[in-house]
Amino acid sequence: MIPTLLNFALPLATAYAEEQEALILRDGVALTDQQCADAMLVGVKEPRRVRVLKVPAIPVPTQMVLAKANEYVGMIGPQSASINYGYGVYLRQDLGENRPLLVHELVHISQYERLGGIGEFLKAYLKECLTVGHNNSPLEREAVDRTKTVCG
Repeated sequence: MIPTLLNFALPLATAYAEEQEALILRDGVALTDQQCADAMLVGVKEPRRVRVLKVPAIPVPTQMVLAKANEYVGMIGPQSASINYGYGVYLRQDLGENRPLLVHELVHISQYERLGGIGEFLKAYLKECLTVGHNNSPLEREAVDRTKTVCG
């Protein structure tokens, strides 16, 4: 079942992520010098490409298949504070300047770069989420651990 779900949802998720990245890159703001330093510290190769867009709530996919897949995986919900798509990062505006949230997303950006972009990252990340769960995903664990190392 997992390979079928992954094969069906992956192209839709990739297209959605690419659309969200384009929107954030268009409307977001560049990292500050300190944020660029954090990005380099966690392995982002091109920190000047990163843009951050503060929003009232993290957008949730509305396309039926993606909405159901999101429900199943539990990745984005009302409690979501941040998410990234490629070089674009959404941060909830009510959380102010939250270094650990941004650093966490910067780790994911370094993973996107290492794995070869949005499609390859999502393929690995969604497979992990579907097999071991979002919180136990090795890519998620790496982001949590590296954020703790950088932010204390």
